[in-house]
Amino acid sequence: MEKKQKKQRQYSVEFKLCAILDKLENGLNYFETVRKHWNLSTTAEANKYANRLKLWERKYLEGGIQGLMEERRGRACGPGKGRPRKKPRSQEEENPLIAENRRLRMEIEYLKKLNALVLANERARKNKRK
Repeated sequence: MEKKQKKQRQYSVEFKLCAILDKLENGLNYFETVRKHWNLSTTAEANKYANRLKLWERKYLEGGIQGLMEERRGRACGPGKGRPRKKPRSQEEENPLIAENRRLRMEIEYLKKLNALVLANERARKNKRK
């Protein structure tokens, strides 16, 4: 009897960034973030997705948005060994401006949210002083 292999789902950079920023900005833990972004019924499933979220967060903190975009495949045993990386999509390969435009839009959204947080903190400080 053969086992059915589940095909791994690939998540967009936008989804990864949204989940990570939501966790960081709202002070959620991994399981709260998983419950918010995935519809899950068991704790075992939540644990699997929490581990995935930890990996995304580490990549984001180390390399920023570019770290989330980079895809590593296979296990490298040394320089030049391991499975080669996937080639970029043909549309982005033909026009790298599309990828840069997407990255810049995400960066602008992030900066807007950061600015809103800073303003909210300043207003809260002013209200506390009065």
